[in-house]
Amino acid sequence: MIWETVRLAFQAILRNALRSFLTVLGVVIGVAAVIAMVTIGQGSSEQVTASVESLGSNVLILRPGRAMMGPGTREDAPAFRLADAEALEALSVIDVASPVTSSSLTAVYGNANATTTVTGTDMSYLEVNNWPILRGRGFTAAEEKAGAAVCIIGETVRQTLFGNTDPTGEVIRLKSISCEVAGLLQAKGASSFGMDQDDVVIVPIRMMQRRIAGNSDVASIRVALAPNVTTDRGIRDIEALMRERRRIEIGKVDNFSVTDMKEISSMLTGINNVLTGLLSAVAAVSLLVGGIGIMNIMLVSVTERTREIGIRLAVGAQSRQVMTQFLIEAIVLSLIGGALGIILGLTLAYVGAQVMTIPFSPSLSIIALAFAFSAVVGIVFGYFPARSAARLDPIEALRYQ
Repeated sequence: MIWETVRLAFQAILRNALRSFLTVLGVVIGVAAVIAMVTIGQGSSEQVTASVESLGSNVLILRPGRAMMGPGTREDAPAFRLADAEALEALSVIDVASPVTSSSLTAVYGNANATTTVTGTDMSYLEVNNWPILRGRGFTAAEEKAGAAVCIIGETVRQTLFGNTDPTGEVIRLKSISCEVAGLLQAKGASSFGMDQDDVVIVPIRMMQRRIAGNSDVASIRVALAPNVTTDRGIRDIEALMRERRRIEIGKVDNFSVTDMKEISSMLTGINNVLTGLLSAVAAVSLLVGGIGIMNIMLVSVTERTREIGIRLAVGAQSRQVMTQFLIEAIVLSLIGGALGIILGLTLAYVGAQVMTIPFSPSLSIIALAFAFSAVVGIVFGYFPARSAARLDPIEALRYQ
C-alpha cells in the first residue's frame, strides 16, 4: 500500500516537473548551504590544527612588549639580544631556542625579482618549525658566527627566480648584498592565517643584523620545550629568566610576552566554529523558506485535484488514505530537494576547499542530519495541506469544476 502511494506521489510530482523543481529549490539551497558551510568550516579547523602541529609540540614564541588586544598588538619595549636566546637555550626546560628578525626585501636573480620576507635566524629555527631542507645544505657554525652571505630559500621564491631548476650554488642579490643559495626548503604551503610560508629567504641572523638591519635587535625568539616538559612549567621558568635578564622589579609588569601556539590554535578553532555555526544557522533559514514553498504548492495541488479527491472518497477511500497520499507527496518533494542539496553542497564544498587550499572534510553526521531535517520539513509543512484534502466533503468535491 505504501509503495503504491509513493508511486502515485512521483507521478503527481512529474506531471508538473518544473513547478515541483521550483518548489523544492528553497530546500536544495538550504541543505546545500548548510553542508557547504560546515564542510568548509571543518576543513579550516583541520588546517589550523595542522599548521600548529607542523611547528612541533610545545612551541612557544617570545616577543618584546606585553600582548595587547586591538590593532597595536605590542607596546614599545626593549628588543631582545642574541645573548637572550643563548641564555634561554641553557635552561633545562628548553630543547632549542632560535632568535628571529625579519624584513621585507626584493630578491634579484638575473632579470627576475621577487619581493619576499628575509628572515635572519640560525639553523635551530628549522628544527623548531619542523622544516626540512629539500636540497643543498644549511648554514655551518662558522657561517652563522661570521654572518656569511649565504641563504636558504623557500619554494615560492625558487619558482619566481629559478623556475623548476636547482637553485643551490647560484647567487641572488638582497639589497646590495650578493648571497649564495646554500639550500632549498621543503614546500609548506599556506599557514592558518593564509600567508604563503614558502615565500621566504632565510639568512644567518648576524648577517641580517650587520648588513641589512644595521642593529643588533632580535624581534622574537622561538622556543621548543624539552620532551616531557609541560607548557606551564616552561612558561614559568622562561618568564623568571627573562624578568631577571631584563631587570624587571618585583611587582612590575613584564615588558615581554610568551605565546603558546596551542592556545592560538584553540582560539582560532573556536572562532572558526562559532562563525561556521552562525553561517549555517543563516543558511538553514532557506530550509524554512523551502518548507513554506512546499506547503503553498501542496495547497494549490489540493485545490487543483479537488474533483479527484472527491471521486476517491466517493468510491470508498478513507480520509486517512487521502491524507497519507498528500503527506507522502510533500515528504517526497522535500527528500528530493534534500538529495539534490547534498550533491550541490558537497560539490560547492569541494570547489571551495580547492580554492582555499584546505582539506575537504565532509561530515557524514551533518549530511545525515541535513537529509533528515529535509524530511521533517516535508512532514511539518505537508501536514496542513494533507489534512485539508482529507477533510473535503465528497459531494462538494464532486461538484467542484
